[in-house]
Amino acid sequence: MSSAEQYIRTEFPVIDSDPHFNRVISYMRGSDVVAWGSLTAATPAALLALERVRPAAGPKGINFALGLATAMGFMGGFLYSYQKSSLRFWGWEENAREQAMNRKEMDARAAAGLPAYGEPTMDEAAQAAAARNSKYAALKFAAVPWFNTTNHKYHLADTTPNKSE
Repeated sequence: MSSAEQYIRTEFPVIDSDPHFNRVISYMRGSDVVAWGSLTAATPAALLALERVRPAAGPKGINFALGLATAMGFMGGFLYSYQKSSLRFWGWEENAREQAMNRKEMDARAAAGLPAYGEPTMDEAAQAAAARNSKYAALKFAAVPWFNTTNHKYHLADTTPNKSE
């Protein structure tokens, strides 16, 4: 890490400042999955409600629109749920469950002699670039959905709360 690295004070412990895509998905809570499903179902339901107010030209158009609305709801729900899970990794929301899961996962990796965050597959410069591009990327989903799908060594993790002043 460069000396210019900035640290954000959080109310809860930081688990990982740049969690891998698979970890974010596997640490999702049931409430995240329910939100994902709800947004998937609510989008075509809203379209049907609007269809009752002002009907479309014909049934063929509404079928395509319902399919598109369902796909958009699915993608939007996924991004919302992914972001909620990421916020807990960053310590921005309550994360006691995730701390326990992380401790168990890291203990198991250490006992097996594996690196904490996986074996890097890129050279040093590429790892640093990947970390810079994907750190806090879940905050920018409205512009570009970007995920950390690489193993690198740039993970800011803390085991104690960093209370804000």
